[in-house]
Amino acid sequence: MNQSRVLYEMVRADFLERVRRYSFLLTLAAALYLAYAVAADKIWMVVGSGYRGVYNSAWIGALMSICCSTFLSLVGFYVVKNSIQRDVDTRVGRILAATPMRKSFYTVAKTISNFAVLAAMVVVLMLAAVVMQLLRAEVQHISLWKLWAPFLFAALPAMAITAAVAVLFEALPILRGGAGNVVYFFAWTAGLGISVTGMNDPIGLQVFYRSMHDALKKIDPATKESFSLTIGGDRAVRTFDWTGVDWTLHILVMRLLWVMAAVGVALLASVFFHRFDPAYEWSWAGAGRAAMPRTHPTPAQNGEATAGLSTPGFGQLSAHLTPLVRQAGGWRLPPLIASELRLMLKSQRWWWYAVAGGLFVAQLASPTAEVRQGVLVFAWLWPVLVWSQMGSREARFATQSLIFSSEGALTRQLPAVWIAGVVLALLTGGGFGLRALLFADWQSFVPWLTGALFIPSLALALGVWSGSSKFFEALYTVWWYAGPANHTPGLDFMSSSPREYLLATFFVVAIAYWGPRARLGYA
Repeated sequence: MNQSRVLYEMVRADFLERVRRYSFLLTLAAALYLAYAVAADKIWMVVGSGYRGVYNSAWIGALMSICCSTFLSLVGFYVVKNSIQRDVDTRVGRILAATPMRKSFYTVAKTISNFAVLAAMVVVLMLAAVVMQLLRAEVQHISLWKLWAPFLFAALPAMAITAAVAVLFEALPILRGGAGNVVYFFAWTAGLGISVTGMNDPIGLQVFYRSMHDALKKIDPATKESFSLTIGGDRAVRTFDWTGVDWTLHILVMRLLWVMAAVGVALLASVFFHRFDPAYEWSWAGAGRAAMPRTHPTPAQNGEATAGLSTPGFGQLSAHLTPLVRQAGGWRLPPLIASELRLMLKSQRWWWYAVAGGLFVAQLASPTAEVRQGVLVFAWLWPVLVWSQMGSREARFATQSLIFSSEGALTRQLPAVWIAGVVLALLTGGGFGLRALLFADWQSFVPWLTGALFIPSLALALGVWSGSSKFFEALYTVWWYAGPANHTPGLDFMSSSPREYLLATFFVVAIAYWGPRARLGYA
């Protein structure tokens, strides 16, 4: 079988597996809702001194392309960032490791499969753009070239970059896990900031900006140099006729450079790709010791009962069963909470505790309420990778059958996980809460306590229902940035009215409880 055939089959298998997932359908549904929001005039662009373009094919294509590229370059990353890990989990990687396939071939194939998934969403939005123009009905004539060219030359290169970066993050040991999910959001935010500085950007924002302003200058030479994509902001008071970008050879070459950059990122990922070699993977994990069999004292030395089993060719094997002792009375929840908290914090290094302790002291010693609030914002971002384990650890290590077949799994184990998460929130943000309590600052204490209850509740519900830590890591990071970090009304769970978030806490806890209950057949 030639390499082109192998490449096609790998991309096809990856594509079909991904588009059948709920995450793909949910992301596509959110993207279609975004198209509806544009059609319903909930999202609009303002250019110059309060101008917007007439809703013709060119304007709708540019607006939809910018929204599509911005949304899918963020959410799409989390949808496709699992291609290498899936081969590890399904043991397909071991089969591929036994073939002569080069690492560069594999990472390029994964990049193409990621791009195919994201491009499929772009194609659906291209079709939705046609419907949108019919709904807006400002210009009935539809020019497919002007409507779809922004998707082809702006959105698709942005998807190529997103697909390649997802593979690179999976290849890098530090970024393939939850840390990469958080880091990407801040990298994406920084990329959007660079897009408005006049540089060539993957989304193509500057291409549209320059073309729109050149057309507007002919109508209003005194118009100011400004461009904004607005949700709920100031609306345009005047319109102008914009016929679209003149896709010159220079512009097309600049857009092609982003596609070439995506290929370069895919090839760079092959340098760090471990090629499913356990020894290489172990060394990247930072372990300086080989995996040697451990020696334990024999059961006879410990005075324990053993059961002998003779196996031909292997000698006698022994098995030791720990006797099950039922406690007579007593409250067994506190030891279980302590065990869950130890599991959450087991892999954390000393510097993690040092940073958490430093943030605690800063909350306690900060002289003003504004500074304490700012420190609390970062203190409750620091444990995001610890909270993300809640509810998903059983799925990750395939221990659901053991956990949920035990006595009182729903009445003891699930509450213990939730309480352990709340304890972690109280500890990491404890400086703020302790100071508010000492000075009887109830206006600060009650929202703080509500946030400490809400965050682990959300983590538990998302972990239980998604079976993955990635959903919470992505959603919470975006929510944290939009709400507590930028004080967006309604999203700031650290200072908003606590009543709504207390109700949300009870709601998501009920959802978390209902997940395993339904799977156990109680529903």
